[in-house]
Amino acid sequence: MACLKLGSRADVFRKQGQEWYCTSGLPSDITVVVGEQSFHLHKFPLLSKSGLLEKRIREKIDKGDDNCTIDLSDIPGGAKAFELAAKFCYGVKFEMTASNVVHLRCAADYLEMTEEISEENLIAQTEYFLTQTVLRSWKDSVKALQTCDNVLEVAERLQIVKRCVDSIATRSCSDPDLFGWPVAQYGGPMQSPGGSLLWNGISTGARPRNSSPDWWYDDVSCLSLPLYKKLISAMEYRGISQEIIVGSLNHYAKRRLPGLNRRKSISDVSNCLSVTSLTSIPSEDDQKYLLEEIDRLLPFQRGVTSCKLLFGLLRTAIFLKASPSCMSNLERRIGMQLDKASLEDLLIPNVSDSVETLYDVDCVQRIVDHFMAMDQETGGASPGIGEDGQMLASPYLMPTTMVAKLIDGYLAEVAPDMNLKLPKFRCLAAAIPDYARPIDDGLYRAIDIYLKAHPHLSESEKEELCRVMDCQKLSLEACTHAAQNERLPLRIIVQVLFFEQLQLRSSIAECLMISEPLDGVGGGGVSRQLGGLHVSGEHHRGAGWPLAARENQTLREGMDSMKQRVFELEKECSAMREDIERLGRSRSAGKSRFPFALTAKPVCSTKDKEAAPETSKSKSKSKAVATGSEDKLAVVKGGAASDGALQLKHRKHKMNLSAC
Repeated sequence: MACLKLGSRADVFRKQGQEWYCTSGLPSDITVVVGEQSFHLHKFPLLSKSGLLEKRIREKIDKGDDNCTIDLSDIPGGAKAFELAAKFCYGVKFEMTASNVVHLRCAADYLEMTEEISEENLIAQTEYFLTQTVLRSWKDSVKALQTCDNVLEVAERLQIVKRCVDSIATRSCSDPDLFGWPVAQYGGPMQSPGGSLLWNGISTGARPRNSSPDWWYDDVSCLSLPLYKKLISAMEYRGISQEIIVGSLNHYAKRRLPGLNRRKSISDVSNCLSVTSLTSIPSEDDQKYLLEEIDRLLPFQRGVTSCKLLFGLLRTAIFLKASPSCMSNLERRIGMQLDKASLEDLLIPNVSDSVETLYDVDCVQRIVDHFMAMDQETGGASPGIGEDGQMLASPYLMPTTMVAKLIDGYLAEVAPDMNLKLPKFRCLAAAIPDYARPIDDGLYRAIDIYLKAHPHLSESEKEELCRVMDCQKLSLEACTHAAQNERLPLRIIVQVLFFEQLQLRSSIAECLMISEPLDGVGGGGVSRQLGGLHVSGEHHRGAGWPLAARENQTLREGMDSMKQRVFELEKECSAMREDIERLGRSRSAGKSRFPFALTAKPVCSTKDKEAAPETSKSKSKSKAVATGSEDKLAVVKGGAASDGALQLKHRKHKMNLSAC
């Protein structure tokens, strides 16, 4: 740190408790009180340098006051600044540095130590050192600006703050290697053969540094918030990129908001603890004010601020109970770039006393709403369709598709929460449009987890929840799982089976379209050219051709059998619906007889029926009739409720399928 040595006399000031004495051999004739400290000094040295003290002493003399005591408790910089000013008046040796020059300059202005009173007075000396030394150095400028906190009003009036801020802002745009080292002819510091820097041809032993745009973050993070805001404004005025400013804000926030460091590594946390140990941790009110000010300083632009920083600020704002406008701004910023977030970011703990859920689902719902509103404003409502009916952009690369996948994962994560209500879960699932999900396997997984964790849901509630899922978008593996899932409503299972058969039919049709040209190939007289070689049709069919034909035939038979089963299930459902309607009419009429009869028809393939002997048919028929009678009696005794009849028919149909 640079310094300026002033004075030539030895130090004659001695302190005893809160009293300062000048041991020059002459008794003191004036006492200056600064706060709790008293300075017993002499009039002449003070009169010769300070215009203020000259006026005060004259007033005392004119009033005939023998007790010459002057109170200067309001002097900028306090007792320490007046001590240095008094030493300057006595010509005592002391050093002016970047740490005390601001206070000395303000104190000299207060004491009116101008050139009219004495040549080379304290104002001139401090201005010279400030302009020629401090403001030309990066570290000295930062240190001087940091000391402006205690004398901020006077420092701003004397343009000290502005000059320090301008100096720092200008140098932050430059290469740090240019400060303190000479520039070589070829554009960089000269180096010795060993790699160390050279000063006038002499090796210094210092190694060159690889500068980066964030080299100044740590230096300015020691500034108070009012001074830091002035610095950021000056940097924005000079055109520094928003990414660099956001990086500085991120570094500044992590230094002063302990809540942002909860997910950092052990080494990063230890560094933060070493920094915060030097200064006291701010109170919650100070942290809340700091958080709201950082929110105002952040640029409102997509992609500039990272999602991790925004989610960290949002968690801290929720914990500190920041203003609603601050939290709304953070949610809107996150919604603008939700496609860049991760599942871990969305898991925001719920600290509200009124909501019992583990995670803050309402906050995520608002963020998704902001994203969808922004997506519609920017014209990204749906992928474009070309003239040939094909998508102009891949749906897997769309931001909405990425958000849909993210929300499906979030729904699966919060689904086991017993306190999560069905309307809230369904509303979040339905917030994503249909075109954003090319496949609904993730949504089906979340719904299945929710149904498993909430077994008390009624059949109608289950159907309402399953309506947000498109059974046509389920993969073959998901369809297979859903067809055997007892937690799903019967209506959904039937739909899954139907669309599963459509997928099988499409797959078989594609196989047949590929195999049809091969079937049309003639005998050995017809040949085709494959890869430049002439291969006969018989050789092309090869030994594997009969096996492929048998597999196609098996697929056709399986599809016919499954189609028959689906037809039987639809027939059973319609019969059950008619039986329920008849039962309702009979009960309203007050009849006690049974107006309907339930028949149980096992669903079997045609070939199995023909191959079965007559004795087996009669036994199966009698067994089915007996089962139908028992089921009918159970329905009647149970009140023949709609849900009970559906579940009973579903169980009976499973028994028949197993019998087949």
